[in-house]
Amino acid sequence: MNNVVETINEQKVTIKASLGFGKKFKAFWGKYGIGYLFLSPYLILFTIFIIIPVVVAIGTSFTNYNMLQRPKWLGISNYRLLFTDDDIFLIALQNTAIFALISGPAGYIMSFFAAWVINQLKFKKVFALAFYAPSITSGVAMTVVWMWFFASDRYGMINNVLINLGIINEPVLWNLDPATILPVVIFISVWMSMGTGFLVFLAGLQSISRELYEAASIDGIKNKVQELWMITLPLMKPQLLFGAINSIVASIGVFDITKSVAGMPSPNYAAHTIVAHLYDYAFLRFQMGYSSAIAVVLFSITFILGRVCMRIFSSKDIY
Repeated sequence: MNNVVETINEQKVTIKASLGFGKKFKAFWGKYGIGYLFLSPYLILFTIFIIIPVVVAIGTSFTNYNMLQRPKWLGISNYRLLFTDDDIFLIALQNTAIFALISGPAGYIMSFFAAWVINQLKFKKVFALAFYAPSITSGVAMTVVWMWFFASDRYGMINNVLINLGIINEPVLWNLDPATILPVVIFISVWMSMGTGFLVFLAGLQSISRELYEAASIDGIKNKVQELWMITLPLMKPQLLFGAINSIVASIGVFDITKSVAGMPSPNYAAHTIVAHLYDYAFLRFQMGYSSAIAVVLFSITFILGRVCMRIFSSKDIY
């Protein structure tokens, strides 16, 4: 008899819990349902094309997979090979680090400085178009234009000018000499990377009310540098964060420019980057397991640097 009573009581508790969950779900759906309904197309596409491929790549990185046979489980062998036996990957890692440490901060700072200066000029739209135009042009197309400047013969613009001025006697092999390939790639990348960041920074500067600067001048701020440090930068943290993330992704994921300038592979792997190494193993050698391991390492580096930027540029009142 006692067992029957206990069973009935348990069923009552279960029914009440289910009814309570139903009420909570109904209240939640009534409050947030329309928002999630409009958000669902993005969530579905983001899951299909971003989350699932990342998870699959992580799983594939622990296998030997050549797209023709079934994947064979290898454990961490791909990662061990990547960091201990693959000298070319270490060169690519070094080149990517040098490229990111120079081109990323340089493009970031120059974009902000250009936006800050142009925001104070009269014809903002004309200058904004001039700075933004390179970013909407194909990297390969712009590299072809720049290679006319850096051509390795006497007809290249820079070589021609230097020879006519008597500075050099023979043309510099800009895209053939391992010592000059990476600097050329960095120069072109910095010039091309200023467009998007510049536009974001310019929009952030224009969103700051002039009344704040007028109030600050009454409180004792005397020059533009003090305005920049005490008002502009704190109010532009969202734009600064967005620009930092874009700079990190662009600098670490560089590939098109290096391939167009130096070829694939570049002489002595002087401009070989992580993405170029990934492209080599994925689409030339079809070693998808190993290339997935490279992709996971690239993703990890980008994610960690992104979190560092979030910590630097975010604040509790904004995020």
